[in-house]
Amino acid sequence: MTIFTGDPRRARRYVNLRLDGDKLTRKLAFDGSTLETKPGSYLETMTVPAIIATSAPVQRRDGKGPFLEVLSMRGCRLEKGDDWPLQLDHSKDSRETVGRAHSVAVDGNTLLAQLRFSTAEDVLPIVQRVADGTLKHLSVGYIVHRWTESVDANGVRTKTAVDWSLVEVSITPVPADPNSRIQRSNEEMDDENIELTPAQRRAEIRTIGRAAGMKVEDIDDMIDRDLDPVAARSEAFEHMQARPTPRIRVAVSQDDPAVVTARAADALAFRMGGIAELPAASREFANMSMLDMARDCLARSGISVRGLSTDEVLQRASHGTSDFPLVVSNAANKSLQQAYQAAESPLKIVARQRTLPNFKESTSIRLGGMGRLEKLSEAGEITATSRGEAGEKMSLATYARRFDLTRKLMIDDDTGAFGDIVAALGQAAAQTETELLVSLLLDNPAMSDGVAVFHATHGNLSTGAALAEASLSDARLALRQRKDLDGKTLISATPKYLVVGPELETTAEKLLTAIQATKTDDVNPFAGKLSLLVEPRIIDDQWYVFADPGRLAGLQYAYLSGAQGPQIQRQEMWDSLGVSFRVFEDFGGGWVDYRAAQKNPGA
Repeated sequence: MTIFTGDPRRARRYVNLRLDGDKLTRKLAFDGSTLETKPGSYLETMTVPAIIATSAPVQRRDGKGPFLEVLSMRGCRLEKGDDWPLQLDHSKDSRETVGRAHSVAVDGNTLLAQLRFSTAEDVLPIVQRVADGTLKHLSVGYIVHRWTESVDANGVRTKTAVDWSLVEVSITPVPADPNSRIQRSNEEMDDENIELTPAQRRAEIRTIGRAAGMKVEDIDDMIDRDLDPVAARSEAFEHMQARPTPRIRVAVSQDDPAVVTARAADALAFRMGGIAELPAASREFANMSMLDMARDCLARSGISVRGLSTDEVLQRASHGTSDFPLVVSNAANKSLQQAYQAAESPLKIVARQRTLPNFKESTSIRLGGMGRLEKLSEAGEITATSRGEAGEKMSLATYARRFDLTRKLMIDDDTGAFGDIVAALGQAAAQTETELLVSLLLDNPAMSDGVAVFHATHGNLSTGAALAEASLSDARLALRQRKDLDGKTLISATPKYLVVGPELETTAEKLLTAIQATKTDDVNPFAGKLSLLVEPRIIDDQWYVFADPGRLAGLQYAYLSGAQGPQIQRQEMWDSLGVSFRVFEDFGGGWVDYRAAQKNPGA
């Protein structure tokens, strides 16, 4: 038995290494105390073997009711390496971390590990409780990446973690899985002076060897050498230390229908011109015609295509349960989005994007500032204030067009024409948005106060002048002097964008380009200060300066929640052969604050 003398709470522990024959051992000692340990005991090695998890069902409960949870050892990820924290009762407190778990390995339906305790003196009572059998059960903390669920004939649900990662190992008095335990059965027998029979010794050694993953001949060799269980455990531990840790790699199945569909869609989108580069995984579909893809989708759905005519293949692929409609829809969507993004209006850069939950009229609140803080009086009274606010209204509208992928297009495999149609619809969606935003800029609509956006009353309409250094400087100054709704507090609307039409593009580029000045008067004050945006629908020489929308937004636009940009949907055609697609988007725009822009009508 382990014997203490002195007070371990005041002791300072150190470790002595000594060579006894060809065996390297450690001895624990205390200043002012002594600690005697038996050879091979846990207190000497500070390391114990353990079963930290098994696949035994554990009773759990979720929102649907009770179920059995099973950990599949085949799905255990050991990505972190060979080192996990050993804690008490899953506590996240660093003071409750008493060691590390290492040499973790899967053995059938069990997860084995070596638990190495810390040499800190406050951990010693925990080690003693493990040594005397007071603490002997374990529990693991883990993250489940994927579940499978089944229900047996009796209605009992079972959820199996088929992909999970180990996070930590905890010592606990009440485990969820009673099979998870510290393996110390033969030390208990030794401590109680119980002699093992030869049969018991052989059985114990075989259990130790199998848990360590040793070969049958190595286990038999330990038995033939008449090793006791303590010595057998030491050899088994050395075997586990030398054994490489298995690494489980989880790869995406190339037979997954979703993966195959995505690869086929990428190949079709590439042929349509919707993506610039063909992914390597999609090369097997690169030379397939749409008819070939339809046959492939039917075959993967378990439908034989032998003897089917072209029309029958297309009809079954387009109207049945195969993935062919999804392949075509995904490819069309990629081409649509690529064309849409390439044609987007530059005015969206100076505007703020929103999402609206429905088609009801929405009010955008233009909040004023809080003014400034006031000095407290001698009485310490704090006066109340409120934020000024004004609102501009905006609502969504739906815009849509339809196109048909006819039987002729599919049979002719005219992916170029199909891609052109989809790209044109993507450009049409961008054109719709652009025209709405440009009309808000050029039509100068009235705001909620009844005054046009750009008006002398608002102080954002400059005297007409050609785009030049002096007039641009005046516009910048006007933005800098913008005041809050209280009419006193400066809000410093920092100018960031110069918006012009094509007639002023060259002039604007010269004005914003840095030059190598040889004297002070030739320095360009606007070089690198403003970004140029050219909107071709501005047909005269008017120009605008906008503030950074992150600081102060003037224009705004919105989409329906969860549906940003144009959407594409497929519908089966009944009155003709082929598949019908419709492209639509829910979009709206409006002004939110006239202070964010300064207009000059030009010379």
